[in-house]
Amino acid sequence: MSDNPSFVLQAIDQVAYEQRPIPDISSEQVLIQVKKTGICGSDVHYLVHGRIGDFVVNDPMVLGHESSGIVAKVGPNVKHLKVGDRVAVEPGATCRACEACKVGRYNLCPDIVFAATPPYDGTLARFYRVPADLAYPLPDGVSLEDGAMMEPLAVGVHSVSNLGGFRAEQSIAVFGCGPVGLLCMAVAKALGAKRIIAVDIVPSRLEFAKEYAATHTYAPVAANEGESKVDCSKRNADALKKKIGVEDRGLNAIDLVIDASGAEASIQTAFHVVKFGGTFVQVGMGNPNVTINVGMLMVKELVYKGSFRYGPGDYPLAISLVAQGKINLKPLVTHRFALWCSLFKYTLNNLYTGRFPFNQAIVAFIATRAGKGEDGKGVIKAIISGPDVSIDEV
Repeated sequence: MSDNPSFVLQAIDQVAYEQRPIPDISSEQVLIQVKKTGICGSDVHYLVHGRIGDFVVNDPMVLGHESSGIVAKVGPNVKHLKVGDRVAVEPGATCRACEACKVGRYNLCPDIVFAATPPYDGTLARFYRVPADLAYPLPDGVSLEDGAMMEPLAVGVHSVSNLGGFRAEQSIAVFGCGPVGLLCMAVAKALGAKRIIAVDIVPSRLEFAKEYAATHTYAPVAANEGESKVDCSKRNADALKKKIGVEDRGLNAIDLVIDASGAEASIQTAFHVVKFGGTFVQVGMGNPNVTINVGMLMVKELVYKGSFRYGPGDYPLAISLVAQGKINLKPLVTHRFALWCSLFKYTLNNLYTGRFPFNQAIVAFIATRAGKGEDGKGVIKAIISGPDVSIDEV
């Protein structure tokens, strides 16, 4: 194949299919023929707002970063992969020379080339180039769809196992039951959690969390008239503790709290819920300027950490947990779409005429943005297949 059709964000709320050059690879790189890509909230955020914090889309950018595929070409120095291997793609290539890289925190590399983060193109294309060590072979029994889910699962592994130091027979509370929150619960369950408390304001999300991984759920109540956010958070924390039987110390305490919501109320509540000497990991991104109880941080001697993407060992552990059957990713994929079919040339000519139904990537983004598909079902994770996958295979 000599072309590289790509799904490009051209401006806010404006996307198009474009032909891009097939990337050349170095002696240490591989070329991946992309087969499955998950839609992330960050992709939608760039589509809607054109930026995330200081990362601003100034030029057209290929979207997507949660991908798997088939190795199409290998550099001459690559020995552990061959053409035809199925792989999960870690979408951030680092400099390997800075202090962060050398101490094993390469996710903090200042020169990281991360897919679909301005100014770098993403993976929603026929071909994508990565360093060979960032293409992880998928064991038998682990599908390409599972492979695309390894990126958000690695976020969960990083937060719960790596930063949270979570161990068997410990208890965890996860605030926010979106994809990342659910995957944090899945990791905790796979590691032998005693109790997994899911917290969210949406009843349907709590129901799914209980079926999927949580042992207990809690739905926060709204603030009373005239009640401050801080006071409401304390009241919710007290109610959660009473309902579930959570204590500040001992066997019934919460060892690790994960905030996957980014909501100020959740963060404030979590400080009251985590045990004395416990750990709090912030993985959800919301308003960066929130009020926290520094006195409680000190008196309880909490470990409060930020979580950013993933680091060494997170992808291998994610793949291993799925391969061993300890985490089932399939229930999280609620919607499936085709990016392009083999009739891509007709897609370009007829995308907006309705003659060919190949513009499903746009529909996937619309569904993820709305939180609900055309089928009326809530979206947890939408997966786009293609471009070289028949619409009948989706």
